[in-house]
Amino acid sequence: MNQVTQDHQTIEAFGYRCRIGKRTQGLPTAKQAQVMAGIAAGMTQKEIAKLRGVSPATVKSTVEALYFTLHAQRATDAVAKAMRRGWIAPLLLAITISAISPDVHMQRQRSSGGRQTISITKLSRRQESFDIAGLAA
Repeated sequence: MNQVTQDHQTIEAFGYRCRIGKRTQGLPTAKQAQVMAGIAAGMTQKEIAKLRGVSPATVKSTVEALYFTLHAQRATDAVAKAMRRGWIAPLLLAITISAISPDVHMQRQRSSGGRQTISITKLSRRQESFDIAGLAA
């Protein structure tokens, strides 16, 4: 899935398009870009490690290197700074889906048992107002 564009490459990982290059160019390596895309997608370090086939310690050290490079304290800060630098960007599909149906939002719910089960529920604004009105009554 690597695509060569002018003087840098892009890869797609975890729903994000990532620019990669050499450290001397101020761009992340392919491994760093994959980890950053996983963080941006809301994955835990263990989930990223499992999908990449590496140990969680490897992902942890990569995350720490990314935080240092981006001068970030948290994952959200690192993702925001990576997006500002143009390192990662959401794929067009997510933007297109939200543009098609602006009155429907996605609500992410985690089960109380842990991080393994994630379900996504779509609620229209009418359903939300009904649910809120039902709670108020």
